[in-house]
Amino acid sequence: MNDQRKAARKNLMAFTPVHGLHPKTLLGYVEDLTVRGAMVIGEKPLETNQQITLVIEFHGDVPDLTTPRITIPARVAWCNNENNPRYFDIGFEFIEIQPEDEKHIEAFLRRYEFHREVPAAEVE
Repeated sequence: MNDQRKAARKNLMAFTPVHGLHPKTLLGYVEDLTVRGAMVIGEKPLETNQQITLVIEFHGDVPDLTTPRITIPARVAWCNNENNPRYFDIGFEFIEIQPEDEKHIEAFLRRYEFHREVPAAEVE
């Protein structure tokens, strides 16, 4: 697959559910997130290029968040089986992101982005 991502992926250390809005259904959980899109691990495949309104549920312990969720229109960019055949990796591209939603995503990433500690021996 040609990786055309314009922003670096940010893996999360938080259990972050993602729902479809119409009808409200659990699509899966965020694996990584940027202000341009997200990768979600779900149990059901989605059709590529399908447009869907996502509801991303944030945790309540992020000081800069003024809302526990954002609602954002997105397009299914791709959908593939994960290593475990019961699950699917689903790539979403955000179609239209409001400045306030972008600020919420950035605040959430600052709080929950996974940072790999590099042992001193690897730095040399």
